[in-house]
Amino acid sequence: MKKNRLVIALVALMLFVLSACGNTAKNDAAAKDKKEKSKAAPTEMILATTTSTQDSGLLDVLIPMFEEENNVKVKTIAVGTGQALEMGTKGEADALLVHAPAAEKKVVDAGDAINYKRVMYNDFVLVGPTENPAGVSGDDIKGAMKKIADSKSVFVSRGDDSGTHKKELSIWDAAGVKPAGDWYVSTGQGMGQTLQVAAEKKGYCLTDRATWLSQSKNLDTLKILVEGADDLLNIYHVMQVNPKKHDKVNSKDAEKFVNFMVDKKTQKVIADFGKKEYGQALFFNYTD
Repeated sequence: MKKNRLVIALVALMLFVLSACGNTAKNDAAAKDKKEKSKAAPTEMILATTTSTQDSGLLDVLIPMFEEENNVKVKTIAVGTGQALEMGTKGEADALLVHAPAAEKKVVDAGDAINYKRVMYNDFVLVGPTENPAGVSGDDIKGAMKKIADSKSVFVSRGDDSGTHKKELSIWDAAGVKPAGDWYVSTGQGMGQTLQVAAEKKGYCLTDRATWLSQSKNLDTLKILVEGADDLLNIYHVMQVNPKKHDKVNSKDAEKFVNFMVDKKTQKVIADFGKKEYGQALFFNYTD
């Protein structure tokens, strides 16, 4: 009899424990569901940026950080800097991340962009075929470009009004050369695609260092030939489109993005980006 009572007591205890566990699980699930429902839907922001920030992989790290911290969904449009700036002047983007200071200044001076801040920098490099038919080397970029033109060696240009394209054109102008002819190939494409064309054609190409480092493993016919000149500095700025001039923009999140890009934590991520994989940073933060 006592044995039966003990068995009944144990069964009752097990049922109680199982019931308690079930209720706890249900309560936890209900609380989680309530929390998820109470969380506001993310707002949406459009970022117009240069292809180099996309091709280098930097945005794949930074954008998820910003989205998580601010409950914002970012639509990234990676185009040439010229196109990105044009989107800003038309109010078709909320924030801009670009690298053509002279062109940027015009947009800021016109009142189309505000909260203009320097974010990071790296440099441009001239890459070319390992055979190096034009015989260029060193840090004299103007002399190198003139040698390429004089020898009519293949040069592959982005030709897309990007920051890199603008820099290339300024170097040709400084070298006293107006590039034209079969040797001068314009792709109208981003940096990654243009480097692929240069590799296929065994041509020379001006590129930002970050995109080169991130893509060079697939470009074994090319190598860096000219680098280190002061006039090859590549500076990136971030800004928000002016809501007083373009009232449809998401100025609240654009301002958050500008502040995020110059925040110390973000700057540390930028300074460390690429070191582990490439043995060197792809970008330097604005305080360096």
